[in-house]
Amino acid sequence: MSDHYLSEQHHQLRAEVRAFAQSTVAPRVADMESSKTVETDLVREIARRGWIGATIGQEYGGMGAGHLAKTIIIEELSRVSAAVGAALQASQLGTAMIIHYGSDEQKRRWLPRIAAGECLPTIAVTEPGSGSHLLGIEMRARREGRHYVLNGHKVYVGNSHIGDLHGVVARTGEGTRGLSAFLVEAGRPGLTLSAPAGTLGLHGFSFGELRFDNCRIPAGNRLGEEGDGRDIADSSSVLYGRPNLAAVALGIHQAILDQVTTFATERTRYGRPLAKLPNIKLKLGLIKWRVMNARLAAYHATHLLDIGAGDDALLFNAKLTNAELLLESARAAMEIHAAVGLTTDTPMERYLRDAQHIQAPAGTSDVQALRLAEVVLGTSKSRWSQLLADVLTVDKTPLALS
Repeated sequence: MSDHYLSEQHHQLRAEVRAFAQSTVAPRVADMESSKTVETDLVREIARRGWIGATIGQEYGGMGAGHLAKTIIIEELSRVSAAVGAALQASQLGTAMIIHYGSDEQKRRWLPRIAAGECLPTIAVTEPGSGSHLLGIEMRARREGRHYVLNGHKVYVGNSHIGDLHGVVARTGEGTRGLSAFLVEAGRPGLTLSAPAGTLGLHGFSFGELRFDNCRIPAGNRLGEEGDGRDIADSSSVLYGRPNLAAVALGIHQAILDQVTTFATERTRYGRPLAKLPNIKLKLGLIKWRVMNARLAAYHATHLLDIGAGDDALLFNAKLTNAELLLESARAAMEIHAAVGLTTDTPMERYLRDAQHIQAPAGTSDVQALRLAEVVLGTSKSRWSQLLADVLTVDKTPLALS
């Protein structure tokens, strides 16, 4: 049923990404797991294929392929390595800030480089004391003539240690209009990186901290107007963060279904395959059901963005559905594998660890549920799908496949 949303170009794109993931990413997964080092070269190679530019217009050298295509790319990479899928989506999230709020000059300067794989952007919003609470941001940006001076600390920055351009939100005033967004090039004096922290999963993905100590940037690096920072961060999180993480979850989810089906078919108990046992067969059916529903939620929400009929509630739903159903399936698959699932003889323990990383970014499941409750109660103010429909809608020209 999800194929209803896919064009022939989408199918071609899936085949292309899947082939790359199997031939180039899969052989490196074991080393990523054992070394836990950031996969700089692999992410750069993926960037050069143009996939970070899935939603960048063709006038800037991007694919102009849209949000459903972006979902497919992330899904197929995450099916082989969630760490690689997470790296790709993190840079796409940073790209969103420029697409949505960049000036003409900023778009001309940065989007072609991002589309060509020459620049990896990040988004740096979260702080230790604020989490998803944007108005709790304490980092400061002080105007000094033609420059801003940044001071503060950002955490959980995807691609922190390989990013070339950081989209940073800092406080320039008080209240709801007291936040502003800036583009900060890596290597700027006053910007330092903390050592990568150890993580439960997503080994190979950089998920670190940025520190700003009197970091001076040109005033022309500000995105939008002073006071637009909250809107820039929120729109990027809603329109890219939610569906991107849903796509990573979907890739892991499909990998779990593939793995557990093979395991249950090949493993024998009582003289027959596990898959013949009624309780195992039931679990397999429920995992398949969850994957189907998760894929429909992700594809439907992003397809509507592509045609200018997006709905923020569907993006909240896509993230919530994919995150929660993935964890349910991971637990069921571990039960089917039993003790084998606890070893590295199968990838199940990796899938379970990686699945935990989908929960917090772009809002926990409780945050998504609260946003949906606001929709039900008529108090929701989230309308980014409508407000930015013009830049979200896909040009009807064919996808620019690499």
